[in-house]
Amino acid sequence: MSRWWWVRHGPTHARGFAGWTDLPADLSDITRINRLALSLPSDALVVSSDLVRATATADALADGRPRLPATKALREIHFGEWEGLTFSQIEARDPETARAFWTEPGDVAPPGGESWNRMEARVSAFVDDVTRAHPGRDVLAVAHLGVILSQYRRARGVSAQEVLGKQLEPLSLSRFDLGPDGWEMVAINLTP
Repeated sequence: MSRWWWVRHGPTHARGFAGWTDLPADLSDITRINRLALSLPSDALVVSSDLVRATATADALADGRPRLPATKALREIHFGEWEGLTFSQIEARDPETARAFWTEPGDVAPPGGESWNRMEARVSAFVDDVTRAHPGRDVLAVAHLGVILSQYRRARGVSAQEVLGKQLEPLSLSRFDLGPDGWEMVAINLTP
C-alpha cells in the first residue's frame, strides 16, 4: 500500500486567485507547523510544488525526511488571465466562461489558463509515476487546493463539480491511500 499525505501550503493572504502566481506563505504559526510535522511519518518522501509557498511549507515540515525535487507538476491550476483577480472581477470580465468553469468543470479553461481536466491529468500522472518509482512508500506532498481536490475527486470517484466547493484550510492534512482496490480517501482537511 502507498500512502499519500497531502498538506495544503501555508496561508498567502491573497485576495485574488493565485494559481501560478508565486506568492510567499505565512509560516509564522510555528506551533501548528510543529504539530503537523509530528503527525506525519518520519520516513516519508517529501515533494512539493515548485511555487515558493509550497516549497517553503515543505521545508518547514521536512525535518530530515528524504526530499524529492520540487515540481511544476504539483502546481495549482493555472488561472491564466484570471491570475490575481477576485471572483467578482472574474465574473464581471468573463461571465459566461466563469459560470461554465465553476458549474461545469472539465474542459473549460480561463483565457490563457488551464482546465480542471488538464490540471488533474498533470497531477495524477505525477502521482502515478512517483507511486510506481517508490512502491509502498509514504509520500508527503505539499501542494495547493485544486491539486489536493483533484486527488480527492480521484479517490472518491465523484465529479469535479462535486469537489470544487470543498474547502481545505491552509496547513491542513489530507490522506489518500492506494491499495489493491484503487485509491481510497482516508482523511480530508485535518488540522492537527
